Amino acid sequence: MTQTDTTHTPTAAEAVQAFAALRTEIGKAVVGNDQAVMYLVLALLCRGHVLLEGVPGVAKTLLVRALATALDLEHSRVQFTPDLMPGDVTGSQIYDPHSAEFTFRHGPVFTNLLLADEINRTPPKTQSALLESMEERQVSVDGKPRLLPDPFVVIATQNPIEQEGTYPLPEAQLDRFLFKVDIQLPGRDDEFRILQRHAAGFDPRDLTAAGLRPVAGPAHISAGRAAVAQVTISPEVLAYTVDLCRATRNSPAVQHGASTRGATALMAAARAFAWLNGRAFTTPDDVKYVATAVLRHRLQLKPEAELDGVTTEGVLSSLLLSVPVPV
Repeated sequence: MTQTDTTHTPTAAEAVQAFAALRTEIGKAVVGNDQAVMYLVLALLCRGHVLLEGVPGVAKTLLVRALATALDLEHSRVQFTPDLMPGDVTGSQIYDPHSAEFTFRHGPVFTNLLLADEINRTPPKTQSALLESMEERQVSVDGKPRLLPDPFVVIATQNPIEQEGTYPLPEAQLDRFLFKVDIQLPGRDDEFRILQRHAAGFDPRDLTAAGLRPVAGPAHISAGRAAVAQVTISPEVLAYTVDLCRATRNSPAVQHGASTRGATALMAAARAFAWLNGRAFTTPDDVKYVATAVLRHRLQLKPEAELDGVTTEGVLSSLLLSVPVPV
C-alpha cells in the first residue's frame, strides 16, 4: 500500500507523518521557504486560501507546483492580465452548432490548487470572479451553481514593488485569504544551494526528474481536517485570541482592524498548527505563531501612520508584546 492509496483511510497519526514527508518532498525542488510550506499545509487543513507576496524570481510558482506534485492533486495556473475576463477564470457557456445547444466549458477554477499569478494585475471585475469560488466553493454561470472539487485552495501571488498597471485587491477579497505570506529573497547559503542544484542539472520545469513523487493525497487532508476539529482550545486561549483581534481595532495607527472573520481564522489556524505539532490542545504560542500571517492583510493603516513609516507587521509585533498572555 502506498501513502496515496485511495482504498485506505489514513489515521490521524498517518496524516501527520504524511504532512511531515510532504515538507521534505517539496524541499527537493524548493530551497528554504519552510515557513511558506507550513502555511500552505495549514491552509489545506483549514480550507483556507493563501496570498503569496514577493518579488519576481523567488520560486512562488515553483512552490505551488511542487506542492501539487507531492500531494497528487490537480492544479492549474491563471496569469492575471488587464484584459482577463471573469469567464476566463470560471468558465462559460459555449454554443455547439452541431447540437444547437449551449454547453458549459469548465474554467481553470475547477481544480484542487488554483495558482492566480499576479492577481493584482487584473481589474476588480475579474478579481471578484474569484470571490464566490473562494467563499462558497462554487461558481454560478447563467444562474446555475456549479460545485468545485474538494480540496480547493486558491494560492494567489502579487509583486509588492511594481505597482504600475496594478489594481489593489479590495478589502472584501483580502479578507477571504486565510494567510498573507511574504516570500523573501533567500539567504546566501540557500542561494548557493539553489545555484548548486541548477549547476547539477536541476530543471524546475521537470519536477519528476528532480525526484518529486506523491507522498500524500486528499485522504490525508480529510483525515487531518477531522483531527484538527478535535483539537481543543480553552476559554483562556479563546479570550486571548479575541483580545488580540480587538487590540488591532483600538490601535492608534490602525483605521480598520481585524474583523470577526479574522478572529475565527486566527483560531482555526492556531488549532491546525497545534495538531501538526502533535498536540490535541491549543496554546497561546500557537496563536502567536500564526497571528502575523493571518492578520497582516486584514489591517488598514491610517494615512498619517503610513507616512510615518508604520507597517502592519510593526503594529502586530507591538500588540503581540502588549496583549496579556494567559498562563
